[in-house]
Amino acid sequence: MQPEPATLIAQVRAELQSARSALREAYLRRPRPRALLRGHSNLIDRTIKALWRALQPAAGAALLATGGYGRAELFPFSDIDVLILLAREPSAEERTRLELLVGQLWDVGLEAGHSVRTIETCLEASEADITVRTTLLEARFLAGSRALYQKLERALHQAFDPASFYKAKKLEQEQRHAKHQDTPYSLEPNLKEAPGGLRDLHVIQWIARAAGIARNWRNLEIHGLIQHDEMRQLSRCESVLQNLRIRLHYLAGRREDRLVFDLQNALAEQLDDTETPTRRASEV
Repeated sequence: MQPEPATLIAQVRAELQSARSALREAYLRRPRPRALLRGHSNLIDRTIKALWRALQPAAGAALLATGGYGRAELFPFSDIDVLILLAREPSAEERTRLELLVGQLWDVGLEAGHSVRTIETCLEASEADITVRTTLLEARFLAGSRALYQKLERALHQAFDPASFYKAKKLEQEQRHAKHQDTPYSLEPNLKEAPGGLRDLHVIQWIARAAGIARNWRNLEIHGLIQHDEMRQLSRCESVLQNLRIRLHYLAGRREDRLVFDLQNALAEQLDDTETPTRRASEV
C-alpha cells in the first residue's frame, strides 16, 4: 500500500537530502569523481522511480534520463533532465498526472528539466535542434515501457546521419569557443564550456557514439583512434576537471561551473595549495 502523497513527498525528500549529504561527506574524505557522479545518478534514479511508481502518470509511457544524467554523470547541483516518452497524445487525466509528477520532482528537491514527447515529436525536435539530437543520443531507460524506449532507439538510429551530426557539433564548438575565448571572464574560466573544458571532451565522445564507434576512452583505443597514452591522458584530464567542478558545486551550494574569484582560494586550499607570505593559495 502506497503512503499518502504528502507523506511520500516528505519521506522521499528527507531520504534524498540525507543521501546527498552522505555522498558529499564521503567525497570530501576520499575524492573519486566518477564514483560520485555515478552514485549521485543512481540516487536520483531511485528517487524518480519511486515517484513514477506511485503515480503511474500515463499508460504505456516510458521515463528516460537524458543529457549528463542520461550518461550517469550527474554533478551535485546540475539540472536533472528527463524525457517522458508517450505512446500517444495523453488524455486530459493523464496530462494532469504528468503535471503532478513534474511538480513532485521539484517538491522533493530536484531541479528537473523535463520534456514530454511522442516518438514522432522526438524525431521532429531532433531534426530541428542539434541540442535535442545530442540529448537523445544519451537517453537512458528509467521506468515504464521498455518496449517504447527501444522503439525510440530504433527510430533515432534509422534517422541519424553521423556526418551531419559531426558538422553541426563542430560548428557548435567553434561558436562556443568564440564566446568563451578572449572575454573579460577569462580569469574565471568555465570548467564546462570554455575551450579545453569538459564540453570539449563530451564532443569527442558524442561524435564517436554517433558514428557507432565508441562510448568511452577505452573503446576509442580499442578501435585504434587513439593511442594508449592518449587514452590515459584524456581520462586523467577528464577526472581533474570533474573533481574541480564537483568541488565548485559543493563550495557554492548551487550549480557553479565557473572558477569565480570568490571561490578560487577555498578551492585551492581544498587541493592542498597553501598561502605564502606573498601569494594567496589560489595564486600558488
